[in-house]
Amino acid sequence: MPAAAEAVTINPVAVNRSRIESVDLLRGVIMILMALDHVRDFFGTGANPTDLSTTTAPLFFTRWITHFCAPVFFLLTGTGAYLSLRSKSRSELSRFLVTRGLWLIFLELVVSRGLGWQFNFDYRLTVLLVLWALGWAMIVLSALVYLPPAVVTAFGLVMISTHNLFDLIQSTNPLWSILHVPGVIASTPRFQVFVAYPLIPWIGVTAVGYGLGQVYRWPASRRKAFLLRACLAVTALFIVLRTINLYGDPAPWAKQNSAVFTALSFLNATKYPPSLLFLLMTLGPALFFLRVFDAGLPNLLHPALIFGKVPMFYYLLHIPLIHLLAIATCFARYGRVYWMFQSPAIQFFPITFPPDWGYSLPIVYLVWAIVVIALYPLCRWFAGVRRRRTNWWLSYF
Repeated sequence: MPAAAEAVTINPVAVNRSRIESVDLLRGVIMILMALDHVRDFFGTGANPTDLSTTTAPLFFTRWITHFCAPVFFLLTGTGAYLSLRSKSRSELSRFLVTRGLWLIFLELVVSRGLGWQFNFDYRLTVLLVLWALGWAMIVLSALVYLPPAVVTAFGLVMISTHNLFDLIQSTNPLWSILHVPGVIASTPRFQVFVAYPLIPWIGVTAVGYGLGQVYRWPASRRKAFLLRACLAVTALFIVLRTINLYGDPAPWAKQNSAVFTALSFLNATKYPPSLLFLLMTLGPALFFLRVFDAGLPNLLHPALIFGKVPMFYYLLHIPLIHLLAIATCFARYGRVYWMFQSPAIQFFPITFPPDWGYSLPIVYLVWAIVVIALYPLCRWFAGVRRRRTNWWLSYF
């Protein structure tokens, strides 16, 4: 058994590891999957993969498997915050969460937007995405860390389980879009600001993740048993509530023309904002894989562990790389690339598709593989830098 695998099976408190490799591994896996969704954004046909009237099963599941990315990332952000209490006081952790949260919001508004998604700084369209929500979730968590972990966990569970009670509220107030319903919060003939990630559910997931961090102080046998029981309970709750079809998602499932598409309808939970059922559907399996990875580190997944150790570095690199590949493809095909820098409205995010643009799923998967393979050496190098050096600014990547 490799030394890395042995380390995962030992009580992490006893060895006082700075990182939990099972957590890093799961984070790395979902970072890899995230790139698939973003490649589809730039290279796909533009078809809505969750519209059952037009989608195909392969396209649906290409999108569905990436649904796990955001919930797991927010969950593990909270878990990582709790684990950092082994080396930080609560006041130090609180300050770190505030400053890193503000940093993530800045990255969303300036770096990821201008140098990643859109390659322009005209600010005609600003879409508030995952870094925006993650930044605010960390800022809220910076206050919650002074409370007992059980209270923080309960706070998160209440937010997750009750926010769908407000689905029927119709409001054009920008604050309501920031908190609960995706929508435009500012619009003039010159610019538009669109919130894609409302804050309430994601703050709840981060708070639950903070509570989850407690299990990594437990003996391995108790921790594994809890993760398995929690996985089964969360997944069972999803199946029961989805079958009843009365609460937990604003889009009920319905019988379709075939058994396959009926199953797709059952799985087609709402992501924007993430419904209770969406979160149950994704977080249940996440707990299962935390349990599986806790038993040892598979050699095949070692590259994912590297990505999981430097998730922000990977995130900030993978979007501009995908965008650059789209520009190169556009130039080779059309001899012009101006479409790749234009995103004047939300329907043209992240780029304006050239005429007849869009590639089949095999091409999308090929580009995805190219992106992941190309980023591995850079992420491995940066992981080494973080391991060897203790500069304070490295913790912000």
